Amino acid sequence: MKKANLFKTALFAFGIALVAVGCKNEGSNVETTDETAIEEPADSTATDQADAPAMTDAVIASIAVTANQVDVDWAKIAEQKATNPKVKEFAQTMDKDHTNVINAAVKFAGEHNLTPDDNNDTTKGFVDQGKQFSETLNSLSGADFDKAYIDNEVTFHDNVIKAVEGTLVPAIQNEEFREFLSGAVPLFKEHLEHAKMIQAELSK
Repeated sequence: MKKANLFKTALFAFGIALVAVGCKNEGSNVETTDETAIEEPADSTATDQADAPAMTDAVIASIAVTANQVDVDWAKIAEQKATNPKVKEFAQTMDKDHTNVINAAVKFAGEHNLTPDDNNDTTKGFVDQGKQFSETLNSLSGADFDKAYIDNEVTFHDNVIKAVEGTLVPAIQNEEFREFLSGAVPLFKEHLEHAKMIQAELSK
């Protein structure tokens, strides 16, 4: 399952990017705890953080929408290719729930004059890695597909929850936006537990 492991590396890099961006946020009192921190590779330098873009609400909005859209894209593939009924049902739930979050986010942004800023390396990198894993999914079939999709969903939701709680939400300046994004966390945690349950069943 070499290809599937590629995206786990990508998610690791995504986590690093979020931590770096969070550290660059001027005026923020965000502190990274041991529970949410993702250790940087040994060869990384302080320059990586210094070059990170400022974490504005517009950038955070872009990252949040992109994270949901990437999962919708994977879910649509799984709806077509999954062979295990529980995996297919899970994919349908991901498609519906994350699409609803996107729609709510777009509506919220419009009502609060918040335009997501897609012109940042974190969003662009996330989109690229999302496309790469979509290619991986499209190259797999049967039980291999089911396992790769669910394994990734566990890793994906775990990383997103840590990023949202540990980096994104604390950096948000607009209180209503902070409450909005925080409100999505319980749903993501529900998804994570659901994915873990299916993962355990597939491992039997």
